[in-house]
Amino acid sequence: MTTHLALLRAVNVGGKSKLPMAELRTALEDAGFERVRTYIQSGNILLDAPEGDRSALSQRISALILKEFGVTSPAVIVTRDELALAVAGYPYSTDTPNDKLAHILFLADEPSAGRVASLDPDRSPGDQFQVEGRVVYLHFASGIGSSKLTNVWFDRQLGTVSTARNLRTCTTLLAMMDESNP
Repeated sequence: MTTHLALLRAVNVGGKSKLPMAELRTALEDAGFERVRTYIQSGNILLDAPEGDRSALSQRISALILKEFGVTSPAVIVTRDELALAVAGYPYSTDTPNDKLAHILFLADEPSAGRVASLDPDRSPGDQFQVEGRVVYLHFASGIGSSKLTNVWFDRQLGTVSTARNLRTCTTLLAMMDESNP
């Protein structure tokens, strides 16, 4: 069994797509996943599953959520090593205590070089982004809410599905993965 991180998109945000984490943990355990843990209410799930196809695991989790809770939510699967590289590779200054500025966008699939090259670096003046494999590093000038660098825009431009987490959440999730796999 391998510990995986499943990052759900757009659950428990603004009163929409409500997904109770305790019930989700139980449903995932009943489906055969082991050591299921969640972090905060925004769809961060650590679970043990056999090593295998990332896409199949994502589809299995998303299908379970739809069947059991009636919520459509993509699950982006991230390994411990991928998360560690993403956190360590954050290219922008993190000297500010404002978590609303530093985010990492995780992609379900790695986009082609052509799609990455077609991204408009000036789409949201003041905001910065950098694409590295299945990760988009984001640094917002004044927070995520006022930016034009949205999941929908990246999904459309890069031809994949994405979900974002602030850097502090990513660091906490990494520590949780390390604690569960000494």
